[in-house]
Amino acid sequence: MRGIILAAGRGSRLNGTAGDKPKCLVEAGGVTLIERQIHVLEHAGIDDIAIVVGCQADRVRNRCGHHVTYVENARFAETNSMYSLWMARALLYEGFVVLNCDVLFHPALLADLVSSRHQDALLVAYREAQQPPFGDEEMKVKVRCGRVVDMSKTMDPAEADGENLGIVKFSPDGAAALVEIMDGLVAAGELRAWAPRAFREFAQLRPLHAIGTRGLPWIEIDFPEDYQRAVRDVLPAIEADADLVGDRGRAGGAGAGYAPVAADAR
Repeated sequence: MRGIILAAGRGSRLNGTAGDKPKCLVEAGGVTLIERQIHVLEHAGIDDIAIVVGCQADRVRNRCGHHVTYVENARFAETNSMYSLWMARALLYEGFVVLNCDVLFHPALLADLVSSRHQDALLVAYREAQQPPFGDEEMKVKVRCGRVVDMSKTMDPAEADGENLGIVKFSPDGAAALVEIMDGLVAAGELRAWAPRAFREFAQLRPLHAIGTRGLPWIEIDFPEDYQRAVRDVLPAIEADADLVGDRGRAGGAGAGYAPVAADAR
C-alpha cells in the first residue's frame, strides 16, 4: 500500500499563521505537519510515500527529502484536492491511503484504518450527543449500516452522522474505480472539487466503510483558531497518550514515534 499526502495548497485562510510557508510546513511542537504525517505513515508500515506538491514545491521537497516521491500540481491555485489526487493517479492502482496535509491526528487512527478488514474505508468522527451541530465548514458524512452513503459540506447538519477526517484507504480494485470516477469529474470540468466529491460518487457505486475515531484526538487546521487549538490541546493530548513510545523518530519532536494500536471491530 502506498501513502499519498495532498500538500499542494497554500493555506491562505490561516491568515499569516503559516508566515510565508505553505500550510503543510506549519509546525506543531517544532515539527511540520507533513513530516509528522510521513513519520506516522512509516510507523504504520507504509514507507512508499508520494506527496502532491504545488505551492512552494521546491521548499516542500527540500524539507521532506529524497526518500519520498513527488507529484507536482502546477495548477494548484486554480484547482482543489480532487485534482491533486487525480494528478497522482498513476501511483494509485496498487492500493493507497490518502491524507490531507493539514490534519494533525493520533497515530492509532491510521493504524485502525490500515488494519481494518474493510478494503475501502475512511475515518469518521461521529458526532456526540452533546456536540453542537456541524457548520458549513465541516465535510459532513452520513453513515448507514457502517457504510458511507453521502458526504458533502452542504449536507443538512441534521442529516450528518459525523465528519470526514480526510484520511481514506482504497484497495487496488477500489483505486481503479476511484480513478475512473475522477477521470469523469475532471473531464466534466470539476477542477475545483474537493476529493470527497469523488469519494461520495465511489460510495454510491461500491461499499465505502466508516471507521470511527474512538474519541482519539485529531484536528483539521484551516484557520488560526484551529492552529491554536492544535498546539494548545490536540498535540498535548496525542503526546500524553500512554500508547505513545518515547522514541523521537526521524522527524524529531517529543512523541514523534508511536506504537500501533489495534483496530476496532467496526
